[in-house]
Amino acid sequence: MGKTLLLCDCLGSQTVDADAISKATGMTCSKVHTGLCQHQSDRAAAALAAGDVIIACQQERPFFEALAEELATEVPGFVDLRDRAGWTEVGSTAAPKMAALAAEAALVLPSARSLDIISEGTCLIIGQGEVAFAAAARLCDQLAVTVLQTDAAEVPADRRYDVIRGRLGRAQGALGGFRLRIDGFRQLLPGGRGSFAFSASRDGAQSECDIILDLTGGSALFPAPDKREGYLRADPRQPVAVADASAAAAQMVGTFEKPLYVRLEESLCAHSRAEQTGCSKCLDICPTGAIVSAGEHVAIDPMICAGCGACSALCPSGAISYDAPPVSSVFRRLDTLSATYRKAGGRNPRLLVHDSHGAEMIRLAARFGRGLPGDVIPIEVAALAGFGHAEMLAALSCGFASVDVLLAPRTERDTPAGETALANAVAGHAAVALLDLSDPDALSDHLYGADRKPAVATPVLPIGTRRQVTRVAAKALNPAGGTLALPAGAPYGAVLVDTDACTLCLSCVSLCPSGALGDNEDKPQLLFQEDACLQCGICATICPEKAITLKPQLELSDAALSQRVLNEEEPFACVECGALFGVKSTVEKVVEKLAGKHSMFANEKAARMIQMCDKCRIAAQYHSENNPFAMGTPRRVRTTDDYLAEGPSKRKDH
Repeated sequence: MGKTLLLCDCLGSQTVDADAISKATGMTCSKVHTGLCQHQSDRAAAALAAGDVIIACQQERPFFEALAEELATEVPGFVDLRDRAGWTEVGSTAAPKMAALAAEAALVLPSARSLDIISEGTCLIIGQGEVAFAAAARLCDQLAVTVLQTDAAEVPADRRYDVIRGRLGRAQGALGGFRLRIDGFRQLLPGGRGSFAFSASRDGAQSECDIILDLTGGSALFPAPDKREGYLRADPRQPVAVADASAAAAQMVGTFEKPLYVRLEESLCAHSRAEQTGCSKCLDICPTGAIVSAGEHVAIDPMICAGCGACSALCPSGAISYDAPPVSSVFRRLDTLSATYRKAGGRNPRLLVHDSHGAEMIRLAARFGRGLPGDVIPIEVAALAGFGHAEMLAALSCGFASVDVLLAPRTERDTPAGETALANAVAGHAAVALLDLSDPDALSDHLYGADRKPAVATPVLPIGTRRQVTRVAAKALNPAGGTLALPAGAPYGAVLVDTDACTLCLSCVSLCPSGALGDNEDKPQLLFQEDACLQCGICATICPEKAITLKPQLELSDAALSQRVLNEEEPFACVECGALFGVKSTVEKVVEKLAGKHSMFANEKAARMIQMCDKCRIAAQYHSENNPFAMGTPRRVRTTDDYLAEGPSKRKDH
């Protein structure tokens, strides 16, 4: 891999097999040191000077980064082998897991896209006078502060900040770009003797600010307020909380990088067609309100998006995909961990998915408890809700025997719960579990006591889109094939058509956003390709006969990849030219209902036109009596001779 792994056994507290790691990863491994951050720091300095180094320690990362800066060398990579593998219960074999973790650390993954946010420090403090004025006095030397006073307390004679009164009618935006509407707006008048007066009240005042400090103690201004950057709130009855929020506000000045967490492909979105709503999963699940309807697709405000990843996990078409880093990076990490573990001699590894909160639990469990079992490989992700059924199935199909997702206190539960149920339905057994644990010892006890399951016999490579990976994984996990029943709301399934009710009007075909429904230009047929169906429901909504229902399932045979006929009928032969057109049963029903019964089709010739193709119908209409398209004999063009022949008297009349 071209990288050198700098190893240390941390004062002999763990066993590190350099040869096994090197053999499984292809990396050059140093000899196992004992105190790289202490008495052997000169060896660390020499390795840093040589470049392209990964240091097998996370605890002392600040020390090694400072050492690299002092030596004016490139900052090294880091991987935690000790807490995640080395510090484990006596008897556990750590070498395969260490090799897997080292190989993952050596991967070069794309960096997240971002945009710059500029905050100039314009801060709005909302609350009652006493608390709000005190916070303003602390912040006014660092920020440009305006207090929106919500009571009638006397305003202090401190002119270092502005004071207004009113009601916040609307607040939109995020750090560096809040937009406000204030009703009952009254501006302080700084002149005059005695207490300050305020201007007359008016509604609809517009303003902007970079930071909002909410000290009202009431309902939050935004959904998921802890995820809204630039919005800080504290209970005014708790001085410590107010001081902490004020200190955080003081740091929100300057230029910040805002990650672009998700990528949107509008053309793939199945939200709506012809004002008929289809999929709204991302709209329903977004905790911050960053996703809104924008006609036939959705729109995402990157300034509001907090990167929970739930929209990516739930999007049936792949229109929304997590991009910090891309989903393909997760698939690549999973395959590297599993393949390297097996190459190093490990069997039936288990995957533990966690975020930064889970990483701290693992560190505590390792330092003060039993640590992780030797067959449990941890993988840290930025967004637990974004680790959906496709990622879970990718892990199972590439060689992991089971997947445990360690939830954090602030993780929304709805998406992981639904995705776990879907993944287990596809896997055919309970291979994925959610761990809602907050005690490091309880985590260790659960993992050591869990039942071991065998991994898939023939691992597959998870590559492609999330739908493609799901299908490949499903076939690997269900070698017998068949059709898998899925939970309600699954993004895979069949379209069922009541052929007695269906008139083959094909309105469903024209609105299907994925092309799963199609027609045949040569004869009346409704075609369906199950692999492409998103189960968005637009076809069922638009069907005038209510002949369509959806069935969540996953067909594993190759038949799902090709079109099949859902309904077909005999075409009608034009009574004039014999050309096939329309649907025979429909034409016959129309004739039966209109011929001789409707004023427009009272005579036989008019009724016969219903049974003609377009060309013949136009021709018959044109040549019929009382043809509405026919015109009288064209009026003869008058000439000068005609005018002169009329004589003076007639010309005068004209």
